[in-house]
Amino acid sequence: MRTLFIYPEFPKTFWSYEKILELVNRKVLLPPLGLVTVAALLPQHWEMKLVDRNVREVEEAEWAWAELVVISGMIVQKADMAVQIGKAKARGLPVAVGGPFASSTPDAPELELADFKVLDEGEITLPLFIEAIERGEASGRFSANGDKPDVTGTPVPRFDLLELDAYDSMSVQFSRGCPFQCEFCDIIVLYGRKPRTKTPEQLIAELQALYDLGWRRAIFLVDDNFIGNKRNAKLLLPAIKQWQIERGYPFSFTTEASVDLASDDEMMQMMAEARFEAVFLGIETPDEASLSVAGKHQNTRSSLEDSVDRITSFGIRVMAGFIIGFDGEQRGAGDRIVRFVSRTGIPAAMMGMLQALPNTGLWHRLEKEGRLIQEKADAKGVNQTNLLNFVPTRPIRDIANEYVDAFCRLYEPNAYIDRVTHYYTKVGTPRWKAFYRAENSDKPPLPPMNDIKALATVIWRQGFKRNTRLRFWKSIAKIAKRNPANLEQFVVTLAHNEHFQEYRAVVTREIQQQLSALPPEPPPTPSLSNRELQPV
Repeated sequence: MRTLFIYPEFPKTFWSYEKILELVNRKVLLPPLGLVTVAALLPQHWEMKLVDRNVREVEEAEWAWAELVVISGMIVQKADMAVQIGKAKARGLPVAVGGPFASSTPDAPELELADFKVLDEGEITLPLFIEAIERGEASGRFSANGDKPDVTGTPVPRFDLLELDAYDSMSVQFSRGCPFQCEFCDIIVLYGRKPRTKTPEQLIAELQALYDLGWRRAIFLVDDNFIGNKRNAKLLLPAIKQWQIERGYPFSFTTEASVDLASDDEMMQMMAEARFEAVFLGIETPDEASLSVAGKHQNTRSSLEDSVDRITSFGIRVMAGFIIGFDGEQRGAGDRIVRFVSRTGIPAAMMGMLQALPNTGLWHRLEKEGRLIQEKADAKGVNQTNLLNFVPTRPIRDIANEYVDAFCRLYEPNAYIDRVTHYYTKVGTPRWKAFYRAENSDKPPLPPMNDIKALATVIWRQGFKRNTRLRFWKSIAKIAKRNPANLEQFVVTLAHNEHFQEYRAVVTREIQQQLSALPPEPPPTPSLSNRELQPV
């Protein structure tokens, strides 16, 4: 069976990093890990090709070669998912769809033309799909019916199908699921509340497969909460550390974790020694009342600022997500986020307006209350530039304007340099370097030429061309003196604002366009004073 895998196009998002990727001559931040995992679960005698639409277009020869088209994507990719399904059907090709979007909303109109809907986790549903194909069936819908697979049998993904040079980082997965019950999160809907993990041997085999293909750059461990199963994470980390030592630490790691990572010194030490250089935290908001409303009680048990500083002290850079628009939220939420980010110094602070994702606790509650605005959810999917898809408890224009103002302030060039400089005065020394053995390293002695050119471009723009020049050089001098071990990472982090300069304009434009299309809000009903209420 000649199988063509297609990964749909992403719109511009906080994480698309186009301007940064252009500097280093790469196309995309991350590869489609789900599709290459599906490819490993299908019969290996099938012929397979993969096209990531974020890298290039599908060629006509590839359409002509295919006997089956497999498409997977997230909600934010649904527009292009529909386009690719249509192109395949126009050529008379059978189409199978799966992934987070199809699993959460299998009856979505974008998926109407698909012949096969392979829902939920592929370890369970792909065998059913394969049996149907072998029986000659032309359509089908396959669901796990609430069952969750044991991922210790999941094979090494088919990384060989990827155009590796196009990506800035590679992806691997250790665990699925999260033990918490945040009302707005769809992770527990898709993967459950009991984190299931691979064995250390499995994960090491995936790293070795990438190493054997020549990969020597960053790895994103895509777990939605890497420490959801702390016991198994602590069994994995020593294996990664030893593997890294034996090969001269060829990979750096980034992952996602809950804020309670900060309370586990042993875990942070192990991560730092394995060369985990960054972690994404779902902080959401510094407003404790909003955290409680959202069911994110784990973020209220200790100081969020202290937690950020504690993780930072281990040499692990903190990235964080923030949300505006929670029920009962008081005015000034955007400003409070800006002040929190400025105090902690978090460089990459992702912001978005709250979205009710399908089948989450928030979705069901708002549906019951009659507050969902379904057409907004159906319009573009979920992105950082979408208005809320429900009726909030305060004026939507106030929320949207606060969001735009906060985002633009966070990534104003001078403010960004000040924040990143403040942050890197606190970043701990990279602990993995104590175990680095140069004789085991096959890294080239000099950085790749693309990286050198990118660095020169950033220095020219921020250090000479723009009004940031004075701050830029003062900041370089300050970090070179106070934290020289992290100077390279500091400059790389400064470079990230090349993306946000453009994305600030995207956020402003798209939010303003949506606000202009809204009907005018009714004027507030004037309250009557006690004097007016007195009988005449």
